[in-house]
Amino acid sequence: MSSLLNISLSYNSLSGSLPMDICYANLKLKELNLSSNHLSGKVPTGLGQCIKLQGISLSCNDFMGSIPSGIGNLVELQSLSLQNNSLTGEIPQSLFNISSLRFLNLEINNLEGEISSFSHCQELRVLKLSINQFTGGIPKALGGLSDLEELYLGYNKLTGGIPREIGNLSNLNILHLASSGINGPIPAEIFNISSLHRIDFTNNSLSGGLPMDICKHLPNLQGLYLSQNHLSGQLPTTLFLCGELLLLSLSINKFTGSIPRDIGNLSKLEKIYLSTNSLIGSIPTSFGNLKALKFLQLGSNNLTGTIPEDIFNISKLQTLALAQNHLSGGLPSSIGTWLPDLEGLFIGGNEFSGTIPVSISNMSKLIRLHISDNYFTGNMPKDLSNLRKLEVLNLAGNQLTDEHLTSKVGFLTSLTNCKFLRTLWIDYNPLRGTLPNSLGNLSVALESFTASACHFRGTIPTGIGNLTNLIWLDLGANDLTGSIPTTLGQLQKLQRLYIAGNRIQGSIPNDLCHLKNLGYLHLSSNKLSGSIPSCFGDLPALRELSLDSNVLAFNIPMSFWSLRDLLVLSLSSNFLTGNLPPEVGNMKSITTLDLSKNLISGYIPRRMEELQNLVNLSLSQNKLHGSIP
Repeated sequence: MSSLLNISLSYNSLSGSLPMDICYANLKLKELNLSSNHLSGKVPTGLGQCIKLQGISLSCNDFMGSIPSGIGNLVELQSLSLQNNSLTGEIPQSLFNISSLRFLNLEINNLEGEISSFSHCQELRVLKLSINQFTGGIPKALGGLSDLEELYLGYNKLTGGIPREIGNLSNLNILHLASSGINGPIPAEIFNISSLHRIDFTNNSLSGGLPMDICKHLPNLQGLYLSQNHLSGQLPTTLFLCGELLLLSLSINKFTGSIPRDIGNLSKLEKIYLSTNSLIGSIPTSFGNLKALKFLQLGSNNLTGTIPEDIFNISKLQTLALAQNHLSGGLPSSIGTWLPDLEGLFIGGNEFSGTIPVSISNMSKLIRLHISDNYFTGNMPKDLSNLRKLEVLNLAGNQLTDEHLTSKVGFLTSLTNCKFLRTLWIDYNPLRGTLPNSLGNLSVALESFTASACHFRGTIPTGIGNLTNLIWLDLGANDLTGSIPTTLGQLQKLQRLYIAGNRIQGSIPNDLCHLKNLGYLHLSSNKLSGSIPSCFGDLPALRELSLDSNVLAFNIPMSFWSLRDLLVLSLSSNFLTGNLPPEVGNMKSITTLDLSKNLISGYIPRRMEELQNLVNLSLSQNKLHGSIP
């Protein structure tokens, strides 16, 4: 097969390794494409003998080891693609001497060492080195590659700043340095590269401000990604000059001042991310002109005023995220009709008031609804069962009520049709009424249900044991009575259980000891009686155990002193008896130990001094005697 010029076997399920002398009978080979297979072993050292090779693609395989230095002998090579393998070591120096090279992709490997200048590769158009372990600085000489169109150096361990020489790359379309480790200011020269389509400096330590005329020379810019840095100052008022801009991402920085209203003139803008800054003022009414907008994220700022009504007319809007500001006013009654494509509404932590519009139930595509910590009043939204795609519902911290106070059939029952619901938070609302047994008919996917301080009365429904994927259950600070249902022992994945601050009676069921993943158990301030189950000492994940302010009696189980990873043990204000054994010194991680207001007698064990992480210790109001160790 010595006459073969092209070998293309990509996108198959080929496996095994390649022969080291792969070029022995293929000296005239020009193209070798074996990408997207299951090939393994080392990249053949004999590739350097295929001196006519112009293109090599071995990407998306399982090759390991180093890149053969012999590839540097391929003087006609134009394209080398080895991305998404497990290659290690440094880039061979011989590779930097291939003057014909136009395309080099080594992304998604474990390559290391410093990045060379590639100064001899004057034909280079695309250089992709992202997602490796490269160190050192960005070579200034890269600015001499006048034909370079795409530069990817992100997700490495680089140091230093962005060389201003990069601004000489007048043909550059994409500059990707995300998560690369760089710091310092962004050279103004970068914003003079008129050919740029995308600038991505996400998640670095860049500082300083942005030039006020940032978009004066960027007529083709479509994506500006500068989030997760330390940039400061005001947002440039000339952003509207980037007329082709589709995405603006400046979140998690230190920007101050108001949001420029002229951003509303960017008619093609689809995504705005300005969250987690120190922006003030109101949301520009001009944002209502952004008819192509799909994502608007302005959360965690200091914005005030109301949401401009025209924003609710952007029919393509998929995410509206305004949480953690000082916004006020109400939601329009027709919000569910005006925003038919909305998938996420995040307005928690503001000062919104009024009732929650019934039309929200018409948002058939809604996946996440966060309206917690506001001043909403009235009844919980009706017909939430229409939200068949709903995964997260957070209504906590408002003044919402349930119109079905006496029937046990309320909004909780209506949620049983939301089969994808994973998170349900309704804390701190005066819902009153009782928890229906139909609670157990909620989505089996439910992982978190918090309903503390809701003025619930009655018993904990036994049906709650059907929610076998629950990780977090909080029913604290209500007026619940009865006993702890043994069906809670069926919640094998439960990590947090809070029932403190109720009027629960009876003994603590041993069934809770089936919860081997339980890390936080809070049963304080109830009327629990009897002994503490000794099997609690067999819960390996337990970090906090609070049983204080009950009427528990008898000895503290000896098994407790074997909980070496327990951080908090609070048994205060009970009727516990017996002595403190020397084994208390085994609790090496304990930070808070509160056994006060019990009937514990005997001596304070000397081994208490072994509790080196202890911060809070209270043994007061017991029957201890003897000397203090």
